[in-house]
Amino acid sequence: MADFIKTQNSFADGEVSPEFFARDNINGLSRLENMDVLAGGGLRRRRGLVSVAELPSVARLISFSVGESENYLLALTNYHLRVYDGTQCLRNLLAPWDADDLDRLQYAQRFGTMIFVHPDYPPYVLKKTSDDFELSEFNFARNDADMSMNMPFMRFDDSDGITITVSANASGNNFATFTTNKPFWTPDCTGDRLTLINKQWVISEYVSSTVVYAYATGTYTTPSGPVSDWYESAFGNRRGWPCSITFHQDRLVFGGSRSWPSGVWMSQVGRHNNFNTGTGLDDQAIFITLLSQQRQQICTVVSSDNLQILTNVGEWAISSKPLTPSSVDIKQHTSVGSVAGRYLPPQKIEGATVFISNTRKDIRELSLDQLGENYNANDLCAQAKHLMRDPVDISYNDETRQLFVVMSDGEMAVLNQNSALGISAWAQYKTQGQFKSVAVVDGKTNVVVMRGNAFYLEQFSDDALQDAGQYGFSFTASAMPLRASGHNANLLRIRKISARVLNTKTLFINSSRALLPNEIYDDASTGFTGDVSVNLLGTQRQCINAPWEITSSEQLPVTVLSVCMYGYYNV
Repeated sequence: MADFIKTQNSFADGEVSPEFFARDNINGLSRLENMDVLAGGGLRRRRGLVSVAELPSVARLISFSVGESENYLLALTNYHLRVYDGTQCLRNLLAPWDADDLDRLQYAQRFGTMIFVHPDYPPYVLKKTSDDFELSEFNFARNDADMSMNMPFMRFDDSDGITITVSANASGNNFATFTTNKPFWTPDCTGDRLTLINKQWVISEYVSSTVVYAYATGTYTTPSGPVSDWYESAFGNRRGWPCSITFHQDRLVFGGSRSWPSGVWMSQVGRHNNFNTGTGLDDQAIFITLLSQQRQQICTVVSSDNLQILTNVGEWAISSKPLTPSSVDIKQHTSVGSVAGRYLPPQKIEGATVFISNTRKDIRELSLDQLGENYNANDLCAQAKHLMRDPVDISYNDETRQLFVVMSDGEMAVLNQNSALGISAWAQYKTQGQFKSVAVVDGKTNVVVMRGNAFYLEQFSDDALQDAGQYGFSFTASAMPLRASGHNANLLRIRKISARVLNTKTLFINSSRALLPNEIYDDASTGFTGDVSVNLLGTQRQCINAPWEITSSEQLPVTVLSVCMYGYYNV
């Protein structure tokens, strides 16, 4: 048997999948639970959680930052929107969305205004006033002359060949009866708008599949025959409402709808509720449709250096600067695709847009190449696919450089990333309960946790050693299988394992407690800094297993800088 000394002084790759265990160039671990990878490559027990508030039900968390000193957390529950400032609930507003709607709710913020969109509801606006919060329905700009709305109008595929016969209606001079040449109307049409004979109309009553009543925003002249040149409002009860939203180059951008999933509507510059395309002047509204061989369903739109459009089958970008009706430079760059049935908000990390792919098994980083011309969609979890188990929420903390991804099973995958220092390390977070949602506000990571049958709003804190003041948690860091001189060991005898630690009060190595010098640290303000070791004698024949494991369930701080293993091996 050959002697060996194996030191691991960097854990920069975090937990990796077993398929990478035979690689020599990975500074990873076979298991990393409730620990973070530090900027220098070492390990530290994760922060604990402090209680903020009890919630009436499961909630979705959203950050709402008005300014440097005004940062709020929104908790959306069944028909309610709660606004939190620290531990205080400032307002509990009635909202139109039920619990099942929250997964598809998207939003965009500009200063003290946040606009929410959902394919089944009209957009809603949350405003921070001088001393309160208001939630109201979004209003398209009106023209004072005839009270018509500056909303987008278009022809849908199922309206081809449909003509409308306009006849007088006994309800008044500006009312009319619309009769189509074949079945077309549905009860959902009521309240929707049309344009024909140079007038904008509102459907007031559904009569049958071929007849509706409508009124114009002014008097009209009855046409002599059926009208074929007419348009429907792009959004409404029948056609659905915008699915995604962002602000880009001082335009409000809507991406996709239930009936036109590949459409992009952009408002006039500086007039965010005006979608009148007018005569195509530079500051007027824009409408485009994504054209490709595959059916494109827009999942979300993101404002970055370019306007990024993430669909279910690929990633597009509009690079025009400035963006005008006559200069829309758009193309598809990559073919990964995003999740369509749930909104998982893309995150901005070090200049890139990070999103969850449509397979829900990988997280991609959309970034421009060195020439700034084409986008790449690099896989951020290529070495840790096993941690991606149906993500349901995502948020990034700029201050701690951590990406938090909540899974449907209630656990959380956490990416510690620092590209400048070569850190890209995944770990797992677990608690006595289930994580349900996550959002970062003012550098603080907030989570919704279900414990038993109750739901709580909690926050990660450097000062907390437990979760919610009463729930303990264990941590684990397990080595990858031993490889020596580029070979797999098939017989291993470990003589000693030592660890270099910082400010550590307790440590277990392979289930044996490492005795810290003058172990009096449970009541001391600081822990031990230095080297601790455990003497281990025994033979390992299943060398695919971890040769060492650091773990503890004691609620005390632990920081590990490196681990050194001494022993004998055969290959």
